Amino acid sequence: MLKATSGFTTERASQYLQQLSKHFAHKTTVEYTETDSVAVIGASTARMTARGDHLSFVAESPDAEALAECKDVIERHIIRFAFREELKALDWAETAE
Repeated sequence: MLKATSGFTTERASQYLQQLSKHFAHKTTVEYTETDSVAVIGASTARMTARGDHLSFVAESPDAEALAECKDVIERHIIRFAFREELKALDWAETAE
């Protein structure tokens, strides 16, 4: 299993988590609260966590192609939804488990 983590600081962490979760729920299975979310993205699982002013992402995938797809979906959407933050890209750290 491959894993990638990222995140950023924002006063709107919970707002963005809920917005992403609701958006993803139109196309896939998502379970979420104000602070935690789990979404199925292709062959991957995306976990989002809002703690105070930090929004974090964890993508878990069976292979490199699925991981790249999951990271891309998360990144494209958060950049669009969090336009006030002027994000250009997320800084991902990858590990193999």
